[in-house]
Formats: sequence, structure tokens, C-alpha cells
Amino acid sequence: MIKHLFVVIAFLFTTNCFAQNPLEKETDSAKVKQDSIKKIEFLKKLGNGYLPFKYFNLDLRYLIKFNQYEGFRTGLGGITNEKFSERYRLNGYLVYGFKDKRSKYSIGGGFRIHENSNSWINLSYTDDLQETGSSTFLTDKRFFTFFEPRLLNIDLFHRHITKSISLEHKISNHLLSETQFATSKINPTYNYNFVLDEVSYNTFDLSTARISLQWSPFSLYKYQKDRIVETKDGYPKFTLQYTQGIRNILGSDFNFSKLDFRTQHRIIHKNDAQTTLSLVAGIASGQTPLTHLYHAYPNNIRKETILQRFSVAGLNSFETMYFNEFFSDKFSTFQFKHFLKPFKISEWFKPQLVLISRHAIGNMKSIDRHQGISFGTLDKFYSESGFEINKLLFGFGLSFAYRYGGYHLPILEDNIAFKFTFNLSL
Repeated sequence: MIKHLFVVIAFLFTTNCFAQNPLEKETDSAKVKQDSIKKIEFLKKLGNGYLPFKYFNLDLRYLIKFNQYEGFRTGLGGITNEKFSERYRLNGYLVYGFKDKRSKYSIGGGFRIHENSNSWINLSYTDDLQETGSSTFLTDKRFFTFFEPRLLNIDLFHRHITKSISLEHKISNHLLSETQFATSKINPTYNYNFVLDEVSYNTFDLSTARISLQWSPFSLYKYQKDRIVETKDGYPKFTLQYTQGIRNILGSDFNFSKLDFRTQHRIIHKNDAQTTLSLVAGIASGQTPLTHLYHAYPNNIRKETILQRFSVAGLNSFETMYFNEFFSDKFSTFQFKHFLKPFKISEWFKPQLVLISRHAIGNMKSIDRHQGISFGTLDKFYSESGFEINKLLFGFGLSFAYRYGGYHLPILEDNIAFKFTFNLSL
């Protein structure tokens, strides 16, 4: 990249110092424009967590991470790009955890069956860990950060060996869908038993069918280089996902269903301020083990003092809620953030104040089915509010949050979370 940038600067300097004929000027202008486009494409891929090579893109998410169960986790991963093939793709990763001394891996691929609707059939085999109580949407776009703050302190994982087949299909420019069928062998890494009909399960098999829809009615699109590209990331966005666990199919132990919903909205104000709103809800019914229930994105570690709990704040997590404090079979969270106009102290120092308020409510039936681990529910309505001062130095800032309402704790400092923030974008 430095070499390319140097070439561009050299071209600009030369064209300003020496007379050229019109044809040469046009040629140089085209080269500069082409180099600029390449630079933008490179930075875009890097911002999405890929380091591009000729036929594949190295996935930066797998280089190094840290959590309480694996310790340092490092490895390599990647996916083939369009220069390899526009109809076929291969992807995979291999990582190693130094604390649990285990390798994890995934291998998969896909083939496109219809170009206009961008329909792909994908297959994968994965042997890895997943955070208990986490829930993701199939249609979520890839999200990359240089490091994941919540991951640092997570200790409740379950191992899963999952085989899956899925179909991606663009119903329209504004409506995306993905359908998946998967079988998984689940083995919690912690002391846990799921009791059902007087039978206790500490490992179990699941067969699940999922369908996910993402609707972006206010995004704008246009044709560019014979392809439809998004020109405006419009809000609000809506995501709906249904999961069905099917008992006695390919050895599956439980029958359950889950319905998940999320809506996100962003308001841009005239004074360079903005407001973001997020509502997430989920409900699980039937024979659902704890591994597939819900937490509410906690991000606080159980230490005695505020300074001992000092860590890094997440992007959308509850900073005063302790890890493994609550689980639910139905829950809802609402988050409000208001980003004030950055304070322009100098050209390079522009800190930004963000006002934050988060709330959660939930409950759980048949809590006695889950044995070996203790936790509470969210039926009393959980609340926290606070602020962040971001971009103080090299992308770092500070965060303060206070816990109040139905789950306010007797000791004052136990309700306070004081942490770093980290915001860096390309």
C-alpha cells in the first residue's frame, strides 16, 4: 500500500511540474483513478477483516483472541475470492487454545445456483466452542472489530460438532433470507445437567431447522459494474428468525422452538450528532437446554472492587451485569445511545461524548430442569445508564455505567462499572 501511495504522489508531482500532451494527461489521470479505486477496495476488505491475496482472502478474525476458557487462541482462516471463482467458494479455519490445549476447526464451501437472486447453497463442518446463551441471526452481515471486548472475560462455553447445509436467497434487494438445517453434538465445558422426564443429560444431540429474514426497507441500491450495490444503509432494519429443534431426527434428543426478533434504528441529526436505538427479543419453548437459551449480553466480571473489574466495554453489552448472572427462555432488551457532536479540540484530538441507557426484562419456566449451575431471571426489569467519552487516545476512551431499578445491589460500588472503550475504524 505504501508503494502504491508513493506512485500516486509521484504521478501528481510530475504532472504538476512538467508539461504533457493531452493524451499523456488522460493516461496518467486514468492510472491515478485506478490506483485510488484499488486503495479503496483494499481498505474496505481490510475493514471487513480480510487481508486480500490473489485467489483467497485471509480472515483476520482468527489470528489472535483471548477468553477465560481457552486463554490465548490463535490460528489461520480464510475464504476464496472472486478471482478463484464467481460460482464456487471454499472457506475454513484452524485455531488452537493454549489454556485448554485443544485445536478447533471448520471447513466449508458453497456454490451459487442463481446469480440475480444471489442464491447459494453452503455446506460446513465445525468443531469449535460457542458461548452458552448466545444467539445469532443467519442473515447478519459479517462484523469485524480488531478485538472483541466481551470475549476477554467469557468463561461459559459449550463444545459443538456441527454439520450444516444452508440456502442463501435474496428475495428482493430489501429482503434477504437464509434457511439452514444442522445437526450438532453438544458438550458443555462446565458442570451442567439438563433434566427431562427423570433423565439427566450432560451431553446431547440436536437437529435444528432455521429460517432467517432480514428486511431493510429504507436502504437504496443501484447498478454498478453489472451488479446491484447498496448506496445507502437505510434504517430502521428488521430481522426475524425461527428455529425448530426436532426430536428423533438423526438422533436428536429434544424438541423445542425459538423465535428471535431484532430491530435497529439510527437517526442522523443536523449538528453531526446521532441517535441509535436497538430492540432485541426472543422466546424459547419446549425442551430447550441452557446452551440454546438467552443471556442479555453481560460484560462484568465478579471481582470485589471497581478497579479489579476494570476491563474493556463492549459495543452493545450490559456493562454492570455480571457474566452468568441471568438466563431466560424469553427476554427483551432495549438500548439507547446518543452520540453528541465530537469536540474539536484540535485537528487530531476530537473526543466524543455518548449518552447510554440499557434495559432488559425476561423470565424462565421450568428453571429446575437446569442443574449444576445457579443463575437468576430478569422478571424485575434490569436497568443501567451511563456515558462514554470515546477517542481520547489512539481509539481508546472511558466508560461509566450505573445499575439501578429492580436489580440494584445493596453495596453501592457493586452497581458501578468503569472501563476502557475502544473505537477504531478504517
